[in-house]
Amino acid sequence: MKIAVLSGSPKGDSSITLQYVRFIQRAFPQHDLKVHHLSQNIQRIEKDERTFTEIIDDIRSSDGILWAFPVYVFLVPSQYKRFIELIWEKGVQDAFNNKYAAVLTTSVHFYDHTAHNYMRAICDDLDMSFVDSFSADMDDIFADQMRARLLLFARNFFAAIENRLPALKIHLPLVDSKFRYAPGSAKNRIDTHGKRIVVVTDVQDDQSNLARMVKRFSQSFRQDIEVVNLHDINIKGGCLGCIQCAFDNICVYQGKDEFIDFFNARQRDVDINIYAVTIKDRYLSSRFKMHLDRSFFNGHVPLLTGKQMGFIVSGPLSQIANLRQILEAEAGMSKANLVDIITDECADSSRLDSLLHNFASKCIQLSLENYMRPPTFLAVGGHKVFRDLIWARARFPFLADYRYYRRHGMFDFPQKDKRYLERNEQMLDLIKTPEMKETVRKMMKTKMVEPYQNAAETKRIT
Repeated sequence: MKIAVLSGSPKGDSSITLQYVRFIQRAFPQHDLKVHHLSQNIQRIEKDERTFTEIIDDIRSSDGILWAFPVYVFLVPSQYKRFIELIWEKGVQDAFNNKYAAVLTTSVHFYDHTAHNYMRAICDDLDMSFVDSFSADMDDIFADQMRARLLLFARNFFAAIENRLPALKIHLPLVDSKFRYAPGSAKNRIDTHGKRIVVVTDVQDDQSNLARMVKRFSQSFRQDIEVVNLHDINIKGGCLGCIQCAFDNICVYQGKDEFIDFFNARQRDVDINIYAVTIKDRYLSSRFKMHLDRSFFNGHVPLLTGKQMGFIVSGPLSQIANLRQILEAEAGMSKANLVDIITDECADSSRLDSLLHNFASKCIQLSLENYMRPPTFLAVGGHKVFRDLIWARARFPFLADYRYYRRHGMFDFPQKDKRYLERNEQMLDLIKTPEMKETVRKMMKTKMVEPYQNAAETKRIT
């Protein structure tokens, strides 16, 4: 059986993900797993029609497709995202139709689920027969039990192909709107009060809804705000996954393109950070993803602590819950306050004018108030994954991260919270006898709420 392995690591043969593929190949030598290094060769694939066609022809002649990639910033690497875009741009979706598909990733389980959700939706959009996905921790290959699971995943994938097992689709096709936004003139313009507002966008068409939304948002203010188009910045390529930045946040691209200078200038003294983006397939553009991936030269540190963040989105966001969660997580992991996400889905120009104007007003108001919404699981859970990673197995090579986490008190392990530890010891001693245990059990409901009642009634209102 012939399997086309679509490799998503920019590191090619040096990819950790690829070692999992090689292990599968060694266990199943009767099958031919042909690897295509899409991310590593994306510039040639994009420019050379022959190279692209050879890959598509191999996909056509394959019995199954294995999408194999490392998770980069909630999703696939930007180079891999670009290849997925090319499938539609070049009209070769039929090469994937009815092909059996599986997804294999490696990561530290930081938002691996959103990457898998994305790829499952892409497979459904391509009318593929999706079998299964396997999210491996980077180090799972060293554990007997996890290697056994990996081989069972592969065995079941091959069996599904051989037996032509039916597959279930879980995503409906996206329904695009024909709405054309015609903005009205801005009235009652808002004073920025000296707040620095930066809009980062991937606009390509000046007549698009997104371009008009950005313009209308900008006109909401009395003073000029900064708008940066990612297509105007010289960015040589996506993140290479080389981790050479881990010691001291110096990127291998340093001095070779404009991205690092642009990023550092945008981050410095920004009060309100707005991303204005267009949905492309089930995510945003590969150009925007490249911007996020390249930001990794800063490591695993929050980059917009205490700032305001918002999104202006053109496209069917309400149909892609996975993407909304990614946007919310991006704000949460940046330790920024998510003001709002405005889309053009209302399909009413007057209403969209009002939404954008109100959004602009809220950005200034919340910035002046230094308002920060409490974090949800998206930020709390993500922080704990990174905290434990940097404390232990990734302390080397991520020395810059470790220094930052120590300096900012981000190693907030529960064993350091003496208040709760001491209370637990006291209560455990108290319920050692059956009689007292039963007494405490009956008092649990009222006694638990007492300190909160006291706080609500007596704490100072500021």
